[in-house]
Amino acid sequence: MLIEAGILLATYSGIRLLEKLRDNPPNNVQPDKKLQPSVLEESVDNANQKIIAKDETDKQLEHRLNTSYVSMFVSTTRQFFYSSPLIIILNLSLYIYNFVPYMKEFETTLLQEKKFSGQMIDTIVFIGAIAINQYFAASVMEMIYYLSGKIKAKTQDKSKDMLINVFTQQPRNVWVLKDNIEVEIPLEDVHINDIAVVNTGEVVPVDGIIIEGMATIDQHALTGESQPAEKSVGDQVFAATTIMTGRIQVQIEKAGIDTTISQIGQILNRTTDFKTTTQLKAEEWADKGAWPQLGITGLALLTTGPVGAIAVLNTNFGYRIKISGPLGTLNYLNLASHHSILIKDGRSLELLTGIDTILFDKTGTLTQEQPEVGKITICDGYEADDILAYAAAAERKLAHPIAKAIVQKAKNSNLSLPDIKDSNYQIGYGITVSIKNRVVKVGSLRFMTMEGVIIPENIEKEMVHTHSQGNSLVMVAINNQIEGAIEIQSVLRPEIKSIISGLRQRGIKYLAIVSGDHKHPTQKLAEELGMDNYFYDILPENKAKIVETLQQEGKSICFIGDGVNDAIAMKKANVSISIRGATFIATDLAQVVFMDGSLSYLCKLFDIANGLDSQFRKSLIISLIPLPINLIGIFFLHFGILSTIVINNISFWSGVGDAMLPLKKIEHDKRSK
Repeated sequence: MLIEAGILLATYSGIRLLEKLRDNPPNNVQPDKKLQPSVLEESVDNANQKIIAKDETDKQLEHRLNTSYVSMFVSTTRQFFYSSPLIIILNLSLYIYNFVPYMKEFETTLLQEKKFSGQMIDTIVFIGAIAINQYFAASVMEMIYYLSGKIKAKTQDKSKDMLINVFTQQPRNVWVLKDNIEVEIPLEDVHINDIAVVNTGEVVPVDGIIIEGMATIDQHALTGESQPAEKSVGDQVFAATTIMTGRIQVQIEKAGIDTTISQIGQILNRTTDFKTTTQLKAEEWADKGAWPQLGITGLALLTTGPVGAIAVLNTNFGYRIKISGPLGTLNYLNLASHHSILIKDGRSLELLTGIDTILFDKTGTLTQEQPEVGKITICDGYEADDILAYAAAAERKLAHPIAKAIVQKAKNSNLSLPDIKDSNYQIGYGITVSIKNRVVKVGSLRFMTMEGVIIPENIEKEMVHTHSQGNSLVMVAINNQIEGAIEIQSVLRPEIKSIISGLRQRGIKYLAIVSGDHKHPTQKLAEELGMDNYFYDILPENKAKIVETLQQEGKSICFIGDGVNDAIAMKKANVSISIRGATFIATDLAQVVFMDGSLSYLCKLFDIANGLDSQFRKSLIISLIPLPINLIGIFFLHFGILSTIVINNISFWSGVGDAMLPLKKIEHDKRSK
């Protein structure tokens, strides 16, 4: 009844008045300064409060959704079967309980955002339905409101939960020297001038200067260099680079949030809030139809009366879009996850449909992390298999990628490796072992120079040629004389060529490589893959300039990389993609992460994006179909609000069914495996 609608509004006004009085205490009440927290305590408290508030919001949403089910049962009983003062009071109490957050959103939209939206129409329908005794319709409206909110929350939580799983794999502790004893402590507890100890296979956790030891360091994530860097006392090392061989002690210059990698992370993380607060596209569609529908409602009020006017308002397609839209997004995120694709922002799926240009980083993206053995150069006296066998025997107990490549090549060649009687590890650049009464040294040019070994002319020529190709050379000396050298070359990911072909078929017009490597290896790879262009010797800041230049030409850019040197370019690009196992900052920034460590599902990603776009369009059409049917029925066939509910729900469940199709694809894939 009209009086019930009045009670509803009056109760809400009273609740809001009490809340304002509670939130604004008298001015003479002063906070206790002694209890003011420190900046650090306040920061930690704020983070904890956000987590607690999120959990509380989820619980409240679930609770009110369950309450709305009870309200719908009571309203149905009252409307169609039995009514009594007790049921009326219970029904009104449930309306009031669930109406407060509903009306708060109405108030926020109207007074703060100063706009008229589809949600506001839903609120008017809810109040109007109660005023004209359409209690069942009102209960359906409140149930839809909370169900929509739950689905939207689930959509956001899905991506966040997957993101947390990625970051939990990052190192959090560091070994430091305390009174000449190695002690493991949390990374946040280290201080400037502390001495950190980093061993083979570990990630450097800090920026600093080597004060003891030598190491070969993979720093392509930071610099884009395809070859490891050899570092010794006095050289600088950076956080997030990896020790391939060796052991070093590092005097800490920067740690935690002050490291180079963390500073970049802080700058780029500022985009996160914008992404998570962006309205879902479905809500924007619903809001755009609010004003035209309000005008039609006014016409219905003049021609058919209040029942017809409320029925017209109930033809608003907003709630159907608010459910089918987020549900479709959620299920396509699940489909992506099924293919080991992490979508950190659903909006990136929409942007992918407009991509016409893809830029690939070279090292670690188009090529694999594990290199392979190429040409073996020999000197007089030994065969290629002999050189490989000696090198593999010396390296087989080491775990770095180059050692694995040499050992794997020996296994593939079915070589029998000689036993090592004694070993003396020259930490950092190479290894010295005793094999069959011969002293075998395996390592880099710098290692051989330090050992006083003379480099033959043919090896020097081969070294120049190898480096021009972007590859490296491991030398093998026997009894202090170079007898051969093994080329270590990058390996193209096996899926790349088919991926390039698939991208062409999907309408990508421009493909290019952007690399910090030299011209010849970059050009060679670009020609092999049929790229449209290539950029070489590119510094990190210039990668971003290339993206900007292409965007100014009207291109929509997707940048695929895996390193810190790609971070700024990723930020500039329309869509950014990285591979799991990439450095912290690249994984943090990228909108899309391939969790299986390959680019195998790159074409599938574009298919998923196009599928979601198609689903959005179908959802809009399905949601709009009841509008003309209901309007014709209201103006010419005397449809009431219940008639519009039936027609709306046919459309609603059709949209939900269409949004669930990705789950059927997942089930089909599981059964076919």
